[in-house]
Amino acid sequence: MQSDKQYQMAKKILIDMVKLRDYQECKSDGILKDPEFNTDFKSIRELATFLITCRKCKEAPCISVCPSEALEKSENEIVIRAINLCVRCKSCIAICPFGTLMDDLFEKKDRTNFFDLSDEGELDRFVEASPDQTISFYEGEEDPDHHIYQLTDSILVKDYLWNQ
Repeated sequence: MQSDKQYQMAKKILIDMVKLRDYQECKSDGILKDPEFNTDFKSIRELATFLITCRKCKEAPCISVCPSEALEKSENEIVIRAINLCVRCKSCIAICPFGTLMDDLFEKKDRTNFFDLSDEGELDRFVEASPDQTISFYEGEEDPDHHIYQLTDSILVKDYLWNQ
C-alpha cells in the first residue's frame, strides 16, 4: 500500500481559478495537511489565490483596509491571513483593485465541505464535488505557456499571472 505522500505525487489535480471566478459560491474546498507546505489551516484555494493569483501590491490595500488586522505580508511578500482574526467583513475583497479575491473565499464553510487532499478517497470526492470541471484530475506538468503553474507536487493551478 502506498503512503499518502507517494499517492499524492502519483495523482495530480488542476484547479482552474479562471473558471472558479464564474461561480458566486463554491461550497467545497481542499485542505492539504502537509507541514512542509501548509503549517496553518488554510484552504487550497486560499493558498493558490495568495501564492499565484495575487499581484502582491507594494502598498497592499487589502492589508491596510482590514479592520481586524488579519492580513499581513510574509518575508516573501506573500499576503497571509490569520483565520482566527478574520471577521469576514469582505473589505479586502471590495478594495482589491484587481478583483483577485473571490466572494466565497473567506466565508465559513461546513466541515463536511472540506476535503483532505492527501487522502485518496477525499481527493476523488473533492474533484466530484467541484462545479463544472473547475477542479479535475491532471496528468501534465507545469506549463506557463498555457497558464498552468505548480502549487505542490500534486496540485497545479490554472490562472493568468500578472507580469510586473
